[in-house]
Amino acid sequence: MAAKTANNNLPKSLLVLGLETTCDETAAALVHRHADGSGEILANIVHSQITEHAPYGGVVPELAARAHVEVLDAIVRAALDEAGCDFPDLDGVAVAAGPGLIGGVIVGLMTAKAIALVHDTPLIAVNHLEAHALTPRLTDDLEFPYLLLLVSGGHTQLLKVVGVGNYERLGTTIDDALGEAFDKTAKLLGLGFPGGPAVEQTATAGDAARFKFPRPMIGRDDLHFSFSGLKTAVRYAAQEIEPLSDQDIADLCAGFQAAVADILIDRLGRMLDRHGSDPRLPLVVAGGVAANRFLRSEIEKLASHRDARLVIPPPALCTDNGAMIAWAGAERLALGMTDPLEIGPRARWPLDPDAVRAPWAGIKA
Repeated sequence: MAAKTANNNLPKSLLVLGLETTCDETAAALVHRHADGSGEILANIVHSQITEHAPYGGVVPELAARAHVEVLDAIVRAALDEAGCDFPDLDGVAVAAGPGLIGGVIVGLMTAKAIALVHDTPLIAVNHLEAHALTPRLTDDLEFPYLLLLVSGGHTQLLKVVGVGNYERLGTTIDDALGEAFDKTAKLLGLGFPGGPAVEQTATAGDAARFKFPRPMIGRDDLHFSFSGLKTAVRYAAQEIEPLSDQDIADLCAGFQAAVADILIDRLGRMLDRHGSDPRLPLVVAGGVAANRFLRSEIEKLASHRDARLVIPPPALCTDNGAMIAWAGAERLALGMTDPLEIGPRARWPLDPDAVRAPWAGIKA
């Protein structure tokens, strides 16, 4: 699935349409990459499927795929209209070709292929994780290389971002991703879907010191994560004090979130010890969990203490959106990297395919 490179007469100023359908957001956006490498979002429309999945307490893949089919065409048209352009104006169409729920990925990829074929426009198949990794270059004046904490519903990784398409994985989760742990904790406590924002909000009224939850992996020399044991500890603590009052739930959420923060700070601190000695090497946090205000504030304290430059995109660009896909596509297209129409969807797509599997890690790592 390697992209072809054709640096013929590509314009330096690029208008790219981006499509995102890897999970439960249907999104389309138009991004203008200027000749100087800076970016401008012309339109960024996101349709959430929360109401469709809320009764089930999580994302149902088949429902997600059907919902993408129903609304994607209209969202693409709305994005084009908002940006004041049309298909012939595009220099490229970018689409998240994975990783993600395969049904949804197929919907977006087939739509992008149709647009590329009909309008003779270059197709750029974007790794959803790479889009998160490159978003800070859209929002901030950020040069390569930089260190990255990528935290989302399906992934928790520490990486060194060397360049477009060039990533060195430094650490990963050996079990649950952090976003998954948030969602499962919320479901356990009856907080509904999506779980991350619900846990964050509920924790504001809680006492983080009431429960003594474990901090898995803290103090280890490696840079890996583990959240399964923490999630299990929350379940046992909840079972011991049932029936739960509202204050009990708030305290459980606060304790869980505080434990997560301690784990992240420990892992980030060790990464900075090993790879952040150069003060010019910024620390970036991206992915849906980066929208959590409490975790952001704790990471800001660490960066300030270490005198490290910290870059975190605005919350709306941390969660899944089309602008990050369009921008990653523009970054790749500027280097002459495009993909054939035969390219297929990928349920799994590691940023660093050569990374050694973490000890005891499951297949998601």
